This record gives sequence, C-alpha cells and structure tokens, in this order.
Amino acid sequence: MTDYRLHCFAQSGHSYKAALMLALCDADWEPVFVDFFKGGARTPEFLAVNEMGECPVLVHGDVTLSQSGVMLDYLSKEFGRFGPKDEAEHREILRWTLWENHKLNSFQGIYRFMLNFAPETARNEAVNGFLRGRVLGSLKTLDRHLADREWIAADRPTTADVACSGYLFYPREEYRWTDDEVFANVEAWKERVKALPGWRHPYDLMPGHPLG
Repeated sequence: MTDYRLHCFAQSGHSYKAALMLALCDADWEPVFVDFFKGGARTPEFLAVNEMGECPVLVHGDVTLSQSGVMLDYLSKEFGRFGPKDEAEHREILRWTLWENHKLNSFQGIYRFMLNFAPETARNEAVNGFLRGRVLGSLKTLDRHLADREWIAADRPTTADVACSGYLFYPREEYRWTDDEVFANVEAWKERVKALPGWRHPYDLMPGHPLG
C-alpha cells in the first residue's frame, strides 16, 4: 500500500500544489481521481472525507488533510524538505502561502474555470474582465517580488514556491493571455521550479485530462 493518497483531478491547480510537493519529495503516493465536473466532490462518500466538498484531500495513515497550504506544511515536516530554517522564514512562507491562496491562485483558478469549463450560459464578459484584471495584478506583484531574488520566501526553494506554482504551469492558451502579457521574472522563476528534481506538469501528475 502506498504511503500517501491524494484525492485530486488534473484541472485543479490547488491539487497540483500537493501533487507537486509529493513528486518533489519523491514520496510513495497515488492519485485518487475525483470526477469534479460530474459532481464527484459533492457525493455523500466524498463529503465524508472532506466536509468542505473540495479537492485536494491528502490521506496519510490516520491523518486526513484538506486545504493545500496545510498539506504543504505537513509534508515539509514529514520529509524535512522545503521548510523554514527559523521562525522568520516560517512567517515569510506563511505570508506568501496565504497571499497565493487568497489572491494569485484564487483568482487564476476562477478565471480559468470561467473561460474553459463553465457552461456558456454562466459565462459573463464583465465578470471575466474583472477576474482577468485581478489575476494580472497578482502576477505583477509576484513579478516585482522576484526582480532581485531567485525564490519567493528564502534563499532556496520552499513550500511558498510550491504553493505559488498552483495555476502557473497550465497552458497559456487556457487563460487567453496575449503575447504582451508575459512577466519575465515570473517566467524565469518558473524555469527554476521546472529544473527541480521530480518536477512534473500538472497534466502528467494527476488523472482526468483531457476531460472525458
């Protein structure tokens, strides 16, 4: 039996954070497909696992965790990797993890969903324009932060880098970005993340792509 089981699906950037962390730590793990687009996260069986009705869910023995930031913190302690060296770094990692979940990946996830997966009747140009602006604003913040540093929260990769990766490695066409909407510092950071041993693309790590 594998050590870790991750309830996830390929289109979920929040699931990708946990899957990527497991891959980077060379963990013995397996994905458990949640058919999100057919209501898989709202079944009584899944709600018994996570009352929030969300992916991802990480199961490790008697421990069941929801919320990607909690998983990253847990796994960093389990494997002794990508964690802080002191309390100051811990606060900085936490600061960027909370920011990405509230701003960067929250808006990216909703914007991408509305463009690619929401029913046509639910799509709204004004709403999508607002979401696009919020995503670009978050990317500008991250790009400024990375102007004079290689990693987000320390002098080496930490779980803050894994957390911010959530929706940044999905294809650009899924966001309808133009050629001008490229952030050089973010792109350079992405290449450093991709160079980490064990890195894999979200569609290669989790089941459910392409959509059936």
